[in-house]
Amino acid sequence: MNNFQYRKEMSAKTAVNSAASRNETAFIAGGTNIIDLWKYNITNPEILIDINDIEELKHIQELENGGVRLGALVKNADTAYHPLIEEQYPLLSKAILAGASAQIRNMATDGGNLLQRTRCYYFYDPDVPCNKRSPGSGCPALNGFNRMHAILGANDNCIAVFPSDMCVALAALDAVVNVRSVNGERSIPFEDFHRLPGDTPHLDNTLEKGEIITSIDLPPNKLNQNYSYLKLRDRHSYAFALVSVAAAFEINGKQITNAAIALGGVAHKPWRVKEAEKFLIGKQATEQNFEQAAVIILDGAVGRGDNDFKIPLARRAVIRACFMALNPNTQRPGAQPAL
Repeated sequence: MNNFQYRKEMSAKTAVNSAASRNETAFIAGGTNIIDLWKYNITNPEILIDINDIEELKHIQELENGGVRLGALVKNADTAYHPLIEEQYPLLSKAILAGASAQIRNMATDGGNLLQRTRCYYFYDPDVPCNKRSPGSGCPALNGFNRMHAILGANDNCIAVFPSDMCVALAALDAVVNVRSVNGERSIPFEDFHRLPGDTPHLDNTLEKGEIITSIDLPPNKLNQNYSYLKLRDRHSYAFALVSVAAAFEINGKQITNAAIALGGVAHKPWRVKEAEKFLIGKQATEQNFEQAAVIILDGAVGRGDNDFKIPLARRAVIRACFMALNPNTQRPGAQPAL
């Protein structure tokens, strides 16, 4: 690890002022990802800014429009078990509890969850090239071992996937990310927050230099009755998704009146195709319609050899998650599968 200065800040205003004072700065809250990145020499801040004591970022509150605001420093576990989230956004609660381990969820923050970086093994290996770590050096995953890698939205610059479970639900729920810098505040729609690799695979999101996440807004909706979060992985806990699906519906009788579907483990960012949701609106909740929605979502999917299996796996996962959403009780331990 490099030599660095350490500062503890007590407000978002002073934190962004500190971040503006040097080129290489980093904020630390839960530290569940940045410490790994530091140990592997992927990040080397000159100034480490501790934001754990900023009280204004530690609260969950109901908004005047009926939505909910998550402070960036609220712990993942506290969010998952908060009464407002369990009642109004149970999809988010289930997604958070599917991620990491109880110990990590007790430390990791909501803002930090959005900023975690890929767990691609080539990214963490300093002895191999990686466009995400060193732009222009190449992507060994293209012809290497790529079982965990992307099938959607990728290109020859990078086929890494974004690892968050929480963010898959946030994408489906149309969340908004509020950020602050010395230049003021702005709000970023969640679908615009994370990037596809394009020509800048080293950039994971659209934050500007020196910006800090202050909160995440969840707009009001009626997606709390029919929802599911399905995570397919190599072992039951403490494993990243091969494919995950967040699905939620509003249903009148047997007819779908609103739909939200987002996938994780398949792309450089949470993957949502609104054309598939529009297709389902006004349709019956049937296997045939869910399968057609899956076809729309996976249009253009490409495997790279070891991850070819993800394409049919994702198609089946979308169908299964949609059926699970029709009866959330099927997701309880010991319940019979929905399909």
